[in-house]
Amino acid sequence: MKAKAVKVVVKEIRFGPQTDEHDFEFKLRHAEKFLKDGAKVKAYVFFKGRSILFKEQGEILLLRLATELEELGTVEQMPKLEGKRMIMMISPKKK
Repeated sequence: MKAKAVKVVVKEIRFGPQTDEHDFEFKLRHAEKFLKDGAKVKAYVFFKGRSILFKEQGEILLLRLATELEELGTVEQMPKLEGKRMIMMISPKKK
């Protein structure tokens, strides 16, 4: 029974609150690959120093990622601020 258990792989993708367009596209392609491989994606925006003032920007970034990955995965956990990180979980859609 233990041998047949499916191991859940969680891949992390880190953003900054002011992530640029090209960097976003680059990380989006990685997230797509992870979801196609069947791994969960934990995307988070890391706020350092005074950048915590841009909470809205971080949330907008994560929600944009969720809409881009809509056909590949479903949002398991909406963006939530935990300390200096805003975390969102996306799991792959069942085939």
